[in-house]
Amino acid sequence: MSASIEEQTAAFKPDARISTGNTGIDDILGGGLDPNKMYLCEGRPGTGKTTMGMQFLLEGVRQGERALYVALSESPAELSLVAHRHGWSLDGVEILELVSEDVLDPERELTVLHPAEMELSETTRLILDKVESLDPARVVIDSLSELRLLAQGSLRYRRQILAMKHFFASRRCTVILLDDQAGKQDDLQLHSISHGVIALEQLAVDYGAQRRRMRILKMRGMDFRGGYHDFTIRKGGLEVYPRLVAAEHHKDFAPTPTPSGNAELDSLLGGGLDRGTNVLLIGAAGVGKSSLASTYALSATQRGEHAAIFAFDESRATFFARVRALGMPMEAALEAGLLTFKQIDPAEMAPGEFTAMVRRAVEEDGARVVVFDSLNGYLNAMPDGRFLILQMHELLSYLGQQGVTTVMILAQHGLVGPMETPMDISYLSDTVIMLRYFEFEGRVRRAVSVVKKRSGAHEHAIREFSMSGEGLVVGPPLTSFNGIFSGTPQYTGDDLRLLLNNPDAPT
Repeated sequence: MSASIEEQTAAFKPDARISTGNTGIDDILGGGLDPNKMYLCEGRPGTGKTTMGMQFLLEGVRQGERALYVALSESPAELSLVAHRHGWSLDGVEILELVSEDVLDPERELTVLHPAEMELSETTRLILDKVESLDPARVVIDSLSELRLLAQGSLRYRRQILAMKHFFASRRCTVILLDDQAGKQDDLQLHSISHGVIALEQLAVDYGAQRRRMRILKMRGMDFRGGYHDFTIRKGGLEVYPRLVAAEHHKDFAPTPTPSGNAELDSLLGGGLDRGTNVLLIGAAGVGKSSLASTYALSATQRGEHAAIFAFDESRATFFARVRALGMPMEAALEAGLLTFKQIDPAEMAPGEFTAMVRRAVEEDGARVVVFDSLNGYLNAMPDGRFLILQMHELLSYLGQQGVTTVMILAQHGLVGPMETPMDISYLSDTVIMLRYFEFEGRVRRAVSVVKKRSGAHEHAIREFSMSGEGLVVGPPLTSFNGIFSGTPQYTGDDLRLLLNNPDAPT
């Protein structure tokens, strides 16, 4: 007997939620789904609807609930294959197959009545009879395109779905309908009927792997995180990366300085970088930005802190060979678990996945210094560069609120003279360090200067620096030069305060 409205209302707990079986989706929804409601998951073939439906049912099995998978377009063998490749067992999940050899037998075709009229009623009856006999707590119907074709009309289709919704509500059953959008793209019949709608998308980019993302279109009476959320399909199901909202992740920390390990560089910065701030290293290719950033990572590990380096442009082997030549024993820190080095392939990773990787380094590994090398590679990883600044702003805000010192590298176009910057991110940076080549007496030299620091005073002088087997060497202020950043300075003094004649000579 169906429960009355009063009984259903009394039994309903507003704060009660059930898990979807996916921690990322549960996070987006603020805890999961309202029980005993009907939801719609829509998306083109290949977006991950079946995988999501299986995760939902298997979570029910783990909770000791009965689960039913209604297969309108796939056989149990096909479903078992999908589950096997994800490392799952469908034991405990009842599969109702409605596309069998008997249904497809041409001898059973009707001639007096229209086949669709009988097949829709028969299909619906089989589903409802199975639900009544099994009494499941969770049901997935895959997919609605078959019912839409049988209905042969929007009015009849809507009435059929409404009847199913009413039936399931009386059974205290949570249902997810899967729709591959084989019908009209602007058909919103299901949106108005469903308690909630989850849309899955698969995007083809000009180069690299396809990108998948999801969006919650509707959830009645529920607060959820809106916008697009990247996800991937891996062995084990959907790996969802909820959109980062920095305001949700605040952590108290002491505003202590973050030294570089080089006294002269810290003096140039007015005592060093402050914890919870970020610094942008900007300059031409090969001028020493990555090497300077590595000194901060090495210094953190020598203090017993964890550092994380995310390299877009340099391979793991090249990085460790370079820092080894500069006298930086980074391998020891890696072996000790104080250093994380991640080589990022921009063509294979969505921005949301990268953000999730950074969060794991901070929240699970305890990284206190994070290096992005470089923002040029991060830009190439974005499907739409217009949103780079917004995503970077949210990521930097999150890192700052976690007390992490962030070192960013940005390569400019050109070597000497006027430089072109592929993006303007300086206004997001707490500190900006400019590195430049300059020529003097037939030799190429390097200069460094701090042009911005929000958190305190800093030197306004320009200093020469070099990288050698002894690491970073910063010279005294170049007070007797004019036009160093132009690339061809003029020497105006009597005291030539430069480093070695060849600052890059091995020692």
